[in-house]
Amino acid sequence: MYNISIAPHLRADNSTKSIMRDVAIATIPILLFGFYRFGLPAILVTLLCVVSSVLFELLFELVTKRTITIFDNSALVTGLILAINLPASVPWYIPILGSGFAIVVVKLLFGGLGQNFMNPALAARCFLLISFASRMSDFATYKVYDAGVSELFKGGKLKECFMMLGGKEVTDAVAGATPLAQLESGAELDLVSLFFGMHGGTIGEISALAILIGAGYLLIRKVISIRIPASYILSTVVFIAIIRAIKGDSISAGYLLAQAMSGGLLVGAFFMATDYTTSPITAKGQILYGVVLGLMTALFRIVGSSAEGVSYAIIIGNLFVPIIEKITLPKPFGSHSRKGGEKNGK
Repeated sequence: MYNISIAPHLRADNSTKSIMRDVAIATIPILLFGFYRFGLPAILVTLLCVVSSVLFELLFELVTKRTITIFDNSALVTGLILAINLPASVPWYIPILGSGFAIVVVKLLFGGLGQNFMNPALAARCFLLISFASRMSDFATYKVYDAGVSELFKGGKLKECFMMLGGKEVTDAVAGATPLAQLESGAELDLVSLFFGMHGGTIGEISALAILIGAGYLLIRKVISIRIPASYILSTVVFIAIIRAIKGDSISAGYLLAQAMSGGLLVGAFFMATDYTTSPITAKGQILYGVVLGLMTALFRIVGSSAEGVSYAIIIGNLFVPIIEKITLPKPFGSHSRKGGEKNGK
């Protein structure tokens, strides 16, 4: 005998909380490598992002007397994604300001989870890039944990620790250009070193291997589809090759691989462009969306003055999602168009 339930008869086990938990788990290899590479400053930046995001959401909902939603893990994920996109060398107030902008301005003022029109963490990063350009582009390759900060932290001198992170030069650190900046200057990059992440950049964008491990988890758990990441990465490489060919610049397989593994392309493709709220729901729309992002990223990187471009490409692409969904909406079964624009005899 069959027990017939109220429709829908097929239900997924996924919930917002479980999906966000899976995304948080997928960031673990990325953040662990960032902690290994950049040390204590990266840990502190991540903690500030996560704690600030959760507290801003809680305080806003208490003040406005809304339902408390911090337990759905979405604020946690916003904090983690923002941390991934920040340099480890930023002062303490930048993660807090970024978290406040992401949670309050981009997410909650537009109605909360599912109603924001662009990715909160990326919108916050762009806000910080505009507001604190020099701080957000101040990358350093740390050899080991910073000795001065570590000693202060171990000694319980948290105030002095944060003061050092807030403005003073960090010892035992070597400032260096990011791989994309080196590519723009014509330098050749070691692809093996690039794959493992032994270079400068933000906390979570440097290791292609760590990003792919996290992305593999999301794909296995079916949290994301491969359509957006694959179309985004492939179209970025193709458009970069086309634009460079038009400009008469040289193109090599090594250069294109370096473009794919450098900057925020991989982490953006798998962790930010696939955001449920701000990406298309149709299969064709997801592919078209990836191509649009790839075109904009290539233009930002090759034609624009910035060597990066992923964050701006994604938040601009978010604005095109309603149009993309409209033109890729599947036709109902049995519908057809007649001459003169009439449909179904109407």
